[in-house]
Amino acid sequence: MSMEEDMLQYLIPQPNTKQIVFEKVLSTEFPATLVEFRELSAMRKAVEESLNRTSNVTDACEQDLNKLGAYIPLLFNLVHYADKIKKVSGLKIRWSSGLISQTIIQRRCPKFFQVDNIMFELGMILYFHAVKLRERAMELVTTDIKKSVAHYREASGVFNHLSHELLPSLQPSLPPGKLPELTPSLCSSLSLLCLAEGQAVTTKSAEESGKSASLLSKLHYGITQMLSEASAHLSSRANGECKDLSSRFLEYVSSLRALHELKSQKHLAEVLESEEQIGEAVGVLRRALASARKSVPSKDDTWISIFKKEREEVSKKMAKYEKLNDFMMLQKIPVETDLPYPKGEKIVNLIAYTPTRVERELRFK
Repeated sequence: MSMEEDMLQYLIPQPNTKQIVFEKVLSTEFPATLVEFRELSAMRKAVEESLNRTSNVTDACEQDLNKLGAYIPLLFNLVHYADKIKKVSGLKIRWSSGLISQTIIQRRCPKFFQVDNIMFELGMILYFHAVKLRERAMELVTTDIKKSVAHYREASGVFNHLSHELLPSLQPSLPPGKLPELTPSLCSSLSLLCLAEGQAVTTKSAEESGKSASLLSKLHYGITQMLSEASAHLSSRANGECKDLSSRFLEYVSSLRALHELKSQKHLAEVLESEEQIGEAVGVLRRALASARKSVPSKDDTWISIFKKEREEVSKKMAKYEKLNDFMMLQKIPVETDLPYPKGEKIVNLIAYTPTRVERELRFK
């Protein structure tokens, strides 16, 4: 199996949006400002085409990131003058959710949320930017590990910026039935998910280069810990945030966590075996398999195949250790409460997002 085939992957569904023509809504008598509004509309239209694309385009993800890179600094400049446009109505900023659980009909005709607040646009654009950074990271897994991990870290930084800097003040402006994309808890969860995925790429590379079982156990369990924290953020759905999230997305997070917990305990058993603690090694693998049986993905054939391969590998290792213990070591297998757990190590950190803007004066009528 290649690295990509041996890893769980999930594309976050993109939101959709409706067109915004800034110069039709924002009034100015100054030619230079009118040019800025028209450039904003043109850059926004390019992003709309990326969001609403229905066909696959070669290098589409990289092109999308370039379009966002052109639009976002202009948008931040408009936001800089936000106090002057707060009383403007008619912007009609409309976005739909990609992460709300939907029927086939709802996917074809998504519900759009409208907020006449430029910060709503900024929030959704930054969210989409983070999604595309993560998507690009997934594309680079097999060709450029270093760049792939860097994109995961950048995506984590954008999601973290949304969660802690932008969204808390935007919440009162959002309509009832708000988009889960603009809830701090979901963005915090996605930030952690990107770090976990980046560490999964690093750990897979470490496995292929023959790093020690001790290190691999710690790295896999570090991924497990990050995903446990991500799941804790998602559980805040119970108090009103992130309602009706896609079951496939939720299953991805739980399945990824279970897979790396299984891998971490497999490597821990190898460490115990090398220390001639065969009884504990058997107990750790039995516990790992019992837990994994409760978390097998239910629908995705690729995920099921990856899980099956890992479980078979652990089962073979356990049978080998059991045979060794029965015929040579004769060690007692501890009860579950006495078994050791892996110690997690987190080596992938986010790259903090620093907003940049094109500093051009905008003069309103």
